[in-house]
Amino acid sequence: MTPDAVARNGNDPDPAGGLDLVSPALHTIELAKRYRHVTALAGLTMSVPRGEVFGFLGPNGAGKTTAVKLLVGLTRPTAGEGWVLGEPIGDRATRRRIGYLPELFRYQDWMSAREVLRLHCRLAGIDRQQWEAEVAHALDTVGLAERAADRVGTFSKGMQQRLGLAVALLGRPELVFLDEPTSALDPVGRHDVRIIVRELKLRGTTVFLNSHLLSEVEQVCDRVAVIDRGRVIALGTLDELRGGVKIVRLRVAGAAGMVEPVLARFGQIEPDGDWYVVRGTSGEAVPEMVDALVGAGVRIYAIEPSSQTLEDRFLQLLGGQSEGTAIDRARDRALDPA
Repeated sequence: MTPDAVARNGNDPDPAGGLDLVSPALHTIELAKRYRHVTALAGLTMSVPRGEVFGFLGPNGAGKTTAVKLLVGLTRPTAGEGWVLGEPIGDRATRRRIGYLPELFRYQDWMSAREVLRLHCRLAGIDRQQWEAEVAHALDTVGLAERAADRVGTFSKGMQQRLGLAVALLGRPELVFLDEPTSALDPVGRHDVRIIVRELKLRGTTVFLNSHLLSEVEQVCDRVAVIDRGRVIALGTLDELRGGVKIVRLRVAGAAGMVEPVLARFGQIEPDGDWYVVRGTSGEAVPEMVDALVGAGVRIYAIEPSSQTLEDRFLQLLGGQSEGTAIDRARDRALDPA
């Protein structure tokens, strides 16, 4: 059964032919893509409600870009099903309601920013009378209004990224796919993209944010899916993904051999120089932890309880590896077209 049929609980679609605003923006069931002997996407099952900023998070080579290409209809799935804005993936009419910023793109160096946007207005089938208003709005949104007449060849990489974002916003799409939108931007540019994403959410646009930058995802997304080796390994709100797990950092001295046995009663221990990190505990356990350490003759110089970060949880989901080894492992899968 299609997601729109499920969402309507058996009710018929709008007989007047109005837009379906009830079904999820995205819905997939075991969506998969294989290239000969390489599995780029193993079986993607997820649902993204309308108006949500959804983060698609994973290391390089995990299958994120492959999933986006399937959802926007640039490639066909090997198996599984998917719907975008209530229609099967690849539906040509639905593409006009979608904005897309690919991870890798290039515009003709000899064209001006305004000419690039006019060309994409034409490709998108936007009414010619609306071109100038659409172009002006897009340029202003991404901060390129003063460079509208400049050739793309004179743009920095960050400015070209802004232009790509402007193209994705033409036609006021209902759903916007952003594939690594801040990868070429400086801190100011990343801040500006976050503002744009929040403004899109305010006007009811669904944003699918594909990224490996945890800090960006953490600041703007309502929910996050973590993908690795072509499969979703976790999905939920940021609080749900963090799981409410607490981390306690302590700097202690004295009673050699007593610190680790005591702390092991409260969670997983990680020595960190002069500090100990206890993971998997709770805030309520801190007073008991202090009493136990003091009772064992341990002197406490500092204690810092905090919530588990998205990065902590992300690395746990990838098998407890450091960020470096997670990236190295992704590089080992360089033949993966994802």
